[in-house]
Amino acid sequence: MRERILVLDGAMGTMIQRHELEEFDFRKGAFEQHTKPLKGNNDLLSITRPEIIKEIHRAYFDAGADIVETNTFSGTSIAQADYDLEHTVFDINYLSAKIAKEVANEYTDKPRFVAGSIGPTNRTASISPDVNDPGYRAVNFDDLRLAYREQVSALIKGGVDLLLVETVFDTLNAKAALFAIQEIFREESIELPIMVSGTITDQSGRTLTGQTTEAFLISISHIPLLSIGLNCALGANMMRPYLQILNAKTSFAVSAHPNAGLPNEFGEYEESPQLMAAQIKVFLEEGLVNIIGGCCGTTPEHIEEIAELATKYKPRAF
Repeated sequence: MRERILVLDGAMGTMIQRHELEEFDFRKGAFEQHTKPLKGNNDLLSITRPEIIKEIHRAYFDAGADIVETNTFSGTSIAQADYDLEHTVFDINYLSAKIAKEVANEYTDKPRFVAGSIGPTNRTASISPDVNDPGYRAVNFDDLRLAYREQVSALIKGGVDLLLVETVFDTLNAKAALFAIQEIFREESIELPIMVSGTITDQSGRTLTGQTTEAFLISISHIPLLSIGLNCALGANMMRPYLQILNAKTSFAVSAHPNAGLPNEFGEYEESPQLMAAQIKVFLEEGLVNIIGGCCGTTPEHIEEIAELATKYKPRAF
């Protein structure tokens, strides 16, 4: 990162949608008798359709990505509980990491890395889901810590190179993940680089739980991170002022993987690779980032444009 800007991959879900998969694809070879519908549980595809996940990783590496994320955004027992699949967490994470690493090892032209994707779960530890009971919490810190421990341990066993705690809308959830990571590091006498990426939910510049970008940074700066960054929720043009804050306030590397614009009324992302790259160019001209990639709606075509652009600029000094 001191030598050049690294390129992160784009959206996993967007690429999976291109395959127009059906219920059978999420059950194949392992879950035919499961009692709940599984379509949409994309993490399961690392078990049932691994060839599709490998194909997606290859497409992003071919586009110029230096880092691909494992197919584990919802790979915690908390998220998998919606499908009654808590027992699959180890396999989801271990196999997802193994698949991504196998593909990374196919490339010898330059170093290629695998980031273990650690999502925020579908619950928040800081806000009540019940407007009539503001003190209620659907999850607590220890619930999250234990769930993240299980995920992190499996990702490490599967061979990831780094860990990415991403799409953080509640910093308390992220703190539980970071605490779990440090516990695993101590117990297993291992240490990997850690990326953290928050999400600003609207143009007020705050996370869902109300923190400003600077407050989010301060809340997790006690951890020796590889990078701090932002992803999701906003397109590149709206993300710039918050990256400027991180650039000014942190000694960590800075990452960004914005959406391909904002979704339209059908939930589709319409920003072209060329338009997105033109907006990201401003980040690079100002020296705001060390790692750049894409989130919702981005494809290998977007990453190819971004990767080509990144070769023309120096990384942010840190």
